[in-house]
Amino acid sequence: MVLPNTHLENIFIIVNRSIPDVCATCHIHATCQQSGGKSVCICNYGFVGNGRTHCQDKDECQIGASKICGNHTLCHNTHGSFYCVCLDGYRASNNNKTFIPNDGTNCTDIDECEESGLCGHNARCVNTEGSYMCYCNDGYKLETGERSFRQDGNIVSCKEIGCGSPPEMKHGYIVGNYSLLPGSAVHYECQEGFYSNEGKFSYCTANETWEPATLSCKGVDCGAPPFVLNARPTSVSGTTYRGEVTYDCDHGYLMAGGSGTAVCNAKGQWDGPDLVCKEIDCGKPLLIPHTTMTWDNSTTLWSRVYYHCKEGYYFNGDRNFSECTIDQSWENITYMCKEEELFSNLSIFNETCVRWQRKSRRLGVQETYTFHILGQRLDEKIFSEDVIFNISTSEDNPKVCLDLDSGSNYLVNITTISSTSITVSVTVAIQTKVKEAFNNVLIFNDTCLKWRRNVRGTDVEDKYSFHVQGQRWYQKNFFHEMTFELSTHKQAPEVCLDLQPGTNYSINISMVALNFSLLVSMTTQITDPPFPEVEFVAVKGSAPLLRLRKAEDQNGPISLYQVIVLPLDLQSTFICDSFAATSFFSNTTDIKGYVAAEFRAKDVADNMSIALGDRHYYGKFYNAPLKLGEEYCVFLKIISEWNKVRTQSCTVWAQIKNLSPTLQYMTAVGLGSVAAVCLILFLSFSMARSCLHSPVHPPPAAVACEAVRLSTRVDVAQAGIASSFLEAESVSLL
Repeated sequence: MVLPNTHLENIFIIVNRSIPDVCATCHIHATCQQSGGKSVCICNYGFVGNGRTHCQDKDECQIGASKICGNHTLCHNTHGSFYCVCLDGYRASNNNKTFIPNDGTNCTDIDECEESGLCGHNARCVNTEGSYMCYCNDGYKLETGERSFRQDGNIVSCKEIGCGSPPEMKHGYIVGNYSLLPGSAVHYECQEGFYSNEGKFSYCTANETWEPATLSCKGVDCGAPPFVLNARPTSVSGTTYRGEVTYDCDHGYLMAGGSGTAVCNAKGQWDGPDLVCKEIDCGKPLLIPHTTMTWDNSTTLWSRVYYHCKEGYYFNGDRNFSECTIDQSWENITYMCKEEELFSNLSIFNETCVRWQRKSRRLGVQETYTFHILGQRLDEKIFSEDVIFNISTSEDNPKVCLDLDSGSNYLVNITTISSTSITVSVTVAIQTKVKEAFNNVLIFNDTCLKWRRNVRGTDVEDKYSFHVQGQRWYQKNFFHEMTFELSTHKQAPEVCLDLQPGTNYSINISMVALNFSLLVSMTTQITDPPFPEVEFVAVKGSAPLLRLRKAEDQNGPISLYQVIVLPLDLQSTFICDSFAATSFFSNTTDIKGYVAAEFRAKDVADNMSIALGDRHYYGKFYNAPLKLGEEYCVFLKIISEWNKVRTQSCTVWAQIKNLSPTLQYMTAVGLGSVAAVCLILFLSFSMARSCLHSPVHPPPAAVACEAVRLSTRVDVAQAGIASSFLEAESVSLL
């Protein structure tokens, strides 16, 4: 049906929905069957799928030709089926070119001595009286078209009868098995999402050619998207097969269920949507105390309800209406009806006095005020004072001073009744001052405190509450906290705290009875860092590769790591804090040990490798090469520095004995020898060339002199070789 040129949103179609017939929804390559009292769609043989939206061809040949067709075969898949052919040198037992192995057909070896006899290939010999006759096998014929013949000297061959491979069809496929013999037909069907109302067969003609099929597969088109009540399409990807349309509820409606997507199926029909859009309904509006409502009973989107203050209350807000919002709730408003105030600007002065200001409409009118006073000390669980009295005044700015005790907290409740029977109550909290309960807090022995009491004598016992909190700037996740109480009647109490080293503490000391507290800050000194965690290594002949592990900042911030090299015989006398940190390797110094490397803590990675003697600088220290034949011990030192205090811990890391030449040492010796030999050859060549170019033979004395010079050069070269060996012996590279 062709619709007039109108906008999609103005088209309304009434659809009568009913329970779909399952069998009517089956795929073109599926069959409707009964299972458990229900109709179900099952894909036909040769197809796999859910039976409704898709049934795709099953490739039987994936199983393997030898498994599905038998030995000596090839498998060919077709749409919905398959067929088998024998390999060259074999033939089917049914004498056909193709077969499906459901009747026991198999491929057997061809006996070429028998088959290539009188009649040739693809033919059989039949004896006749006094002669014979050749017949082409089924599916074969002579080029002349005859089926029988005799060989007369010329070799005659039977050729296969057939039309060859059938033509391909765009968007189509072949259904079932087919033959290549004249008169046979190939059945075509359109692929999923395509249809055709024309011929679906192609025939093998007598002249062994395929008759063109008139099949033309066209893509299905589902047409205009379906109408959904109270919804509109928001996106359309297409109206052909598998095209989708997405819907959204109209303004003022919310999705209450179902899916908002419709899909064009292979039959040219829209599947879905089953979207249900429900109109927004906020229900009854909010009730606000001390108000009346003006409302038209509408609860849909953007409906409004107006509020008005009752008598004795005044408006105090930004607006006086609420709206129904898109989330189906009435908008929360800050509107408020506040009770009329008979007085305002209540304040406290001179510690125990209160004053206030009367409203202008009440000026000159005498009012009666009721005072209810409750007093309590912090160290008492019940109120120790409970006083009620009235005052009457016509003053515009009344003032009242109360008789209150020091060191107490008071609640003052002021109540008045207006001529309109409105009761106004105001509560005032007053805290009177107390004298300083204690002072002169001193720190001694790093973690101890003492102070002097000021208020009470030695006959009165006071209770103190301690709240201790400790943190470290260098260890962000560290936090030490403890609370405890102390009761004492001493005039100068003392307390020692169990604190962690290298920590900044804040200590809050409170005297509960008088509500008085002091905050004390103290810092504990760092202690020795934890001993380095190392894997001790003892080796002979070569220096080991050392692994450095990071240590934890337990007793203070770790600042440095030092690698110290000492002669092995000094290991037992080494003292960690006595070793000079500035010791530096030097060939001219008499210092037995030295710092080979120094690393800042922030530059150290866990499990970091360190190679002794690599000739590099680490910090301000030189990692010098170790000497051959020497024995060494290696220490690892961890240093903590904070608050002008330096501490350290050491541990033995490695022992090295009988240090021998390394590969690099041998390489240096070899290079020195090669250089010396090259020098001798060069000098000999130079002397010979000089003699050849001389116009006069030199006298015997000159020859002797030259011989001496050559001897000297050889000695020099030999000395160079020896020097190379000596230099190499003093070097040990890692």
